[in-house]
Amino acid sequence: MVNMNLDWTEALPHPDERVEYEFWTNSNDECGPKCDSQIEFVKKFKGAAQILEQKGYTQFTPHYITWYCPEAFVLSKQCKSQCINHGRYCAPDPEQDFSKGYDGKDVVVQNLRQACFYKVANESKKPWLWWDYVTDFSIRCPMKEKKYTKECADQVIQSIGVDLKKIDICIGDPEADVENEVLKAEQLVQIGKGSRGDVTILPTLVINNRQYRGKLDKGAVLKAICAGFEETTEPAICLSEDVETNECLENNGGCWQDRAANLTACKDTFRGRICECPMVQGVKFVGDGYTHCNASGSLRCEINNGGCWKKTQDGTTFSACVEDRSQGCKCPPGFKGDGVNSCEDVDECKDKVACQCPECKCKNTWGSYECSCSGGLLYMREHDTCISNAARAEYSWSFVWIIILGLATAGVAGYAIYKYRIRRYMDSEIRAIMAQYMPLDSQADIPVHHAPRGDI
Repeated sequence: MVNMNLDWTEALPHPDERVEYEFWTNSNDECGPKCDSQIEFVKKFKGAAQILEQKGYTQFTPHYITWYCPEAFVLSKQCKSQCINHGRYCAPDPEQDFSKGYDGKDVVVQNLRQACFYKVANESKKPWLWWDYVTDFSIRCPMKEKKYTKECADQVIQSIGVDLKKIDICIGDPEADVENEVLKAEQLVQIGKGSRGDVTILPTLVINNRQYRGKLDKGAVLKAICAGFEETTEPAICLSEDVETNECLENNGGCWQDRAANLTACKDTFRGRICECPMVQGVKFVGDGYTHCNASGSLRCEINNGGCWKKTQDGTTFSACVEDRSQGCKCPPGFKGDGVNSCEDVDECKDKVACQCPECKCKNTWGSYECSCSGGLLYMREHDTCISNAARAEYSWSFVWIIILGLATAGVAGYAIYKYRIRRYMDSEIRAIMAQYMPLDSQADIPVHHAPRGDI
């Protein structure tokens, strides 16, 4: 016995983060096992298809195969029962019997209705509703129960909430001798282009312009679609246990990890794991992804303290992480060590490193030290010296009295100058007034002129 495994990992093009796929199907439910498999596939795949479509991971388009009747046979019984629009669009009779059941033209009309439903739903930004309509129609309107009618289809459409009038306009008049734009486009798309060949059989699935060859099963088709995503862009549904094996679960995929902070460089993809340093809360980790990943940037200390030493004692916390562009760890002042694994407290009191004045007493604390003075003296840390309380007080009050006396002297001097200037001003004003009425000592005597003597 030979077991064969169909692997789509590298069989499909995977250029970007979105997969485009087409499903060529039929509304006929009386064509035997093929029709049954199509209906069953739509029911089971609907949930996954709608999730992928709603979140923008895929672009899905349904298609329907038709052919045209040769002009010489347009008026024949066969063409009239299997074609619409004057022989332009045809489908085979469901029961292969023209005398009973539904005709091929009924299938063409229902196919057109489903294509128009998708067109209207897609225009309203809800293309995934097609899966609801096709599923509900197959359940509520089967041929076996003689419900394969427009009335039943309209009820399903109304229950879903899509504009029925727009769909009727899209369908047009099947009896008219005119082209139908939707079915005409379907016949053009049916012709193969590029790497994709012509579509000739139903059902046919085309993924990223490559025809799918495999079982029409939810799991198999989902794997094929997932193979169409660019690596690391696959949606979560492609990484579920039903689709692929998570290689990060065993030995972390051989990648770097920090168990304490629950960080790992292992990233599972549809094609296997990759070792890539993560991005956590806006902090980028840098490294090879296999042996090391270090946090970088200004927020690096927010994630696992940047991988540096950190400890809290007696309500005080010290950290060796420096929030700058540096990726290293440095013990804070008062500690010594590598900054990563440990930072030990430095005893500043040892060998008189601190509190060096003769009267000083040194007490070591965690991360710092305390200095005090004996004999009731006060310690001045900025000068590393001890001073007397009395001297300090006497010095302080002397300084205050000097300031007060200085201000008083300045006030008296200012007042004296002010009085002197006022007095000078008043004297000058009085002298000016008196000069108008009597001569002052400073003025010269005015000469008196006498008349000359003459004979009288």
